[in-house]
Amino acid sequence: MTEPSLPGATEPAYDVTSPLDVDYYDAFRDIPAADREVWDRARKAAAAVAPQMAEGWDRHLYPVQAAVTLGRHQLFNDGLVHPDLEEFSPLATGLVNMEVSRIDGSLGTVIAVQGGLALRTLVYCGSEGQQARYVKPLASGEVLGSFALTEPDHGSDSSGLATRATRTADGYTLRGAKKWIGNGASGGITFVWARVESPGAEDHGAVRCFLVPQDTPGYRAEVISGKGALRAIDQALIHLDDVRLPADALLPGSHSFKDTSRVLYATRAGVAWSALGHATACFESALAYSRQRVQFGKRLAQHQMVQERLTRMLSHLVAMQMYCVNLAQLESEGRLRPTQASLAKYHNTRTARMVAAEARDLLGGNGILLENGVIRHQMDLEAIHTYEGTESVQALLIGRDLTGFSAFA
Repeated sequence: MTEPSLPGATEPAYDVTSPLDVDYYDAFRDIPAADREVWDRARKAAAAVAPQMAEGWDRHLYPVQAAVTLGRHQLFNDGLVHPDLEEFSPLATGLVNMEVSRIDGSLGTVIAVQGGLALRTLVYCGSEGQQARYVKPLASGEVLGSFALTEPDHGSDSSGLATRATRTADGYTLRGAKKWIGNGASGGITFVWARVESPGAEDHGAVRCFLVPQDTPGYRAEVISGKGALRAIDQALIHLDDVRLPADALLPGSHSFKDTSRVLYATRAGVAWSALGHATACFESALAYSRQRVQFGKRLAQHQMVQERLTRMLSHLVAMQMYCVNLAQLESEGRLRPTQASLAKYHNTRTARMVAAEARDLLGGNGILLENGVIRHQMDLEAIHTYEGTESVQALLIGRDLTGFSAFA
């Protein structure tokens, strides 16, 4: 015998995660067919692994197979030009970052690490032999790659790099530590930035990059636990305890911090697009919920205060979209300056945090449920707001460009 339902016990099933593709200013109206195909490919690939990523975020586990899926769909190319890579326009590259991050922030970070940092370092700085061996495996996700610059005591102050590469008769020995290294404990390869110790040599004291297979003796990596953001990708604390490398482990195109900055500036545009993906997910969730949720006898969307809040969120979203589209246009014309990428990252991550907070509040108690996505996006935004250069560092880069004075020291 079926018992009658209890009064007020039946709650509607809300759909707050399906894409609505809100483009109020037609920012994406002129997307070429080739770029649209890449966007659609990213949407399908990310949607296919979305359940794995949601479970991974909840359990604080990295579903590595999801990264392989992105590689299989050739989504790690990140706008790089290389004979072994499918070439994406700056717009297509941005749309991939946006769409994947709309699904899940950890997945967006996989692209940022694998393509934006590791693969970019190899293409920009690697030898022909290094590229011949690793470009295709990194692009396909067959080998996971990481970029190791940040240290336990040197984050924004990367110029204080403590990791040392001492020249030996047949190569180098690395000593030091790295922290917050995505894919650093994946069993793949790590691009380690270190200061060369070789008195009398031309590059003594210079910062250079080394390709280190993670199974090299002396390389120890532990997954950082207890994260409240990006819980479905692993970051590692790495110890380099007399890691002996052959001479050809050095990336010959790496000579100084300028090469590090060249990689990081390129990824800051990707972070701006990623922030847009998070904000899009949060805004569209709030809009969908407001149309479905009934309170005080009518739908939330019929309340004046809710309409005002949605309008405020939309104004932020449109500004982020315009930043990103113009960013891609500048890059395609070869006119994008590093500080313009910094400004886009500065604006979009801080603005996305506001959109996420508004959306979380508008969803009420349902806003803290992982299944509805908003709280995951809100927490993940805290991480991308920090990585690839904090808000303060971006402000100082832009301020130096504006005023002509450096306030870093």
